[in-house]
Amino acid sequence: MSVLICARFSGALRLSAPFRLAPLCAVMLCSPLALALADDAVSELPPLVITGASHRSPLTVVTDPKQPRQPVPAADGADYLKTIPGFNAIRNGGANGDPVFRGMFGSRLNILMDGGQMLGACPNRMDAPTAYLAPENFDQLTVIKGPQSVLWGPGGSAATILFERDTEPFNELGGRVDGSILGGSNGRFDRRIDATAGSRQGYLRVLANQAQADDYRDGNGATVPSRWAKWNSDVLLGWTPDDDSLIELSGGRGDGQARYAGRGMDGSQFLRESLGLRFRKDNIGELFSALEGQVYYNYADHVMDNFSLRTPSGSGMMANPMASNVDRRTLGARLVGTWTWQQVELKAGVDGQSNEHRKRASSFNMMSSTYTDYDQFAWDKDAVFHNYGLFGELGWTVSRRQRWIAGARLDRASVKDYRQTLGSGMTLRANPTADDTRSDTLPSGFVRYEQDLAGVPATVYAGLGHSQRFPDYWELFSASPGPVGFVQPMQSLAPEKTTQLDFGAHYRRAKLDAWASAYVGQVRDYILFSYGPGVMPGHTRSQASNIDARIMGGELGASYRLDSNWKTDASLAYAWGKNSSDDRPLAQTPPLEARFGLGYEQSDWSAAALWRVVAAQNRVDEGKGNVVGKDFGSSSGFALFSLNAAYRLTPEVKLSAGVDNLFDRHYSEHLNLAGNAGFGFSMDDPQAVNEPGRILWSKLDFSF
Repeated sequence: MSVLICARFSGALRLSAPFRLAPLCAVMLCSPLALALADDAVSELPPLVITGASHRSPLTVVTDPKQPRQPVPAADGADYLKTIPGFNAIRNGGANGDPVFRGMFGSRLNILMDGGQMLGACPNRMDAPTAYLAPENFDQLTVIKGPQSVLWGPGGSAATILFERDTEPFNELGGRVDGSILGGSNGRFDRRIDATAGSRQGYLRVLANQAQADDYRDGNGATVPSRWAKWNSDVLLGWTPDDDSLIELSGGRGDGQARYAGRGMDGSQFLRESLGLRFRKDNIGELFSALEGQVYYNYADHVMDNFSLRTPSGSGMMANPMASNVDRRTLGARLVGTWTWQQVELKAGVDGQSNEHRKRASSFNMMSSTYTDYDQFAWDKDAVFHNYGLFGELGWTVSRRQRWIAGARLDRASVKDYRQTLGSGMTLRANPTADDTRSDTLPSGFVRYEQDLAGVPATVYAGLGHSQRFPDYWELFSASPGPVGFVQPMQSLAPEKTTQLDFGAHYRRAKLDAWASAYVGQVRDYILFSYGPGVMPGHTRSQASNIDARIMGGELGASYRLDSNWKTDASLAYAWGKNSSDDRPLAQTPPLEARFGLGYEQSDWSAAALWRVVAAQNRVDEGKGNVVGKDFGSSSGFALFSLNAAYRLTPEVKLSAGVDNLFDRHYSEHLNLAGNAGFGFSMDDPQAVNEPGRILWSKLDFSF
């Protein structure tokens, strides 16, 4: 193991070739304008987060993704989300896990980046939406639990997750720069820069990051295939003609690669391209007070293969080189107005989205042992989705302590199946749903009551929500096609309907901040995957079907300040689900998890400890799950202990270091992909992918 501590900015901030915007970043970083510090541009470096995240309300989590936290800073969005109570991730190894909240997965989580959706393309979700974002390149992360908002698009029955950038305005000509450099065990090396220059009339902001890691070793010292590398660059150009107006143009690009222990192929390309234009106008009038809108374009171009990051197995289905290229092009728009009168505020508007999915693959001639790469073939479009929504959300402040919030939404969703054939080789046949279009009109809504208690510094709430979710690409198109006469998901899958009661409380005092959020719900036509042996040896066949399910659980959290220096944190998360149609546990439900933290902070240094305890999970349904994960069996519990310390070298520079999994525990998460034959495992005897052993890391944060 090694720890890399970068002490020289000049050497550590040199950005390698993948940073397409590196010259611009360097110019901004070194220019007199960027280093001319306006009085309001100096920012304090935040303390390291021990556990969880702050709650703006019992229902809403708000945090700054730039805040350092333990374990070692996140590789992607899923990695960051799983540090928030209630979140887990279906693990692939080093990077690109798929986020899960309260046991719910996929489009049940409505994940937005700057108000737009970045949809992945892999039929097996190798590139989940969170794989394309770097958390530290955003200013705020908001999680709205349950179906308790209708403002942010369709679906989101489990949660709405907003990664947002909000550039702080300038009062005078000036600039600011913040960034970080991180090094750690297993070749981990991250560097990030966020530079902004502007005045009262506008700003130019450039964000760039690059991160990489080698294969890690588990607690037994065994190497787990998990090498990855990523880079992202984004530019934001904002015009602020007055204090109440903003027009912002943004563009970005990124790419990466990742080696997986739990899949038959690796991700050799995760190309992202993004464009966006948004505007906002506040304080328009007494009744019609604000208007905001945006258009966005997001493109994902993903390549997976079995030879660039590993050696083909030489036997079975992965014996020869093969590659697959898929892409997803998403175009969307949103317009929202705000009306206020007396104690009532109404936000209402429209949104729409269209996304197209295409694919192509390489070929291998067995007779001549000739490989033809995927880019020699034409794209094959297989699906086009559309969604158009009308929504409104109203807040009524009944009194100083009482509030009602209610919302309603109506979506028209459709998909067209462009596949002319199904299967391959000897199983190739005509697609019975070729050129068919299916459409559904989907209502959603909620009502919630909130009250601040008299005489007690606490808020309580209860909300009833209903969400109807159109089957997504993975559910309609990634399941095995089945034999002739098999009813295809395009014909059989009904929209998923979730009705859920959310309730909780938040208590705040000078020393104690405690919160609790709980839920109980009924899901009609829950979309569940079943897995079984395929036609070929070692091949797995999947089938998607509707069931009814019951869910419940919740999260608890508290922080208590013992004195001016010592602080404790604790959180608890539990999820329970039942397949009531088959009287079985609901597959892929995470186990009970608790976190305990203790921190000490002085004016210029701090230290903290984190103890993560995860219970065993015996409520499983083997062979069932979602499009990525499935239950392979029960899992054992584990406990991890981690430490960190930080020292403020100057008001603008802080050095921190830590050790994760201090005692080098050998363990694996319950939500997990089993190892595959490409790395020495058998799909007939799947083994969980083990997590990293002891990891040392150090990080240098700076802000000018």
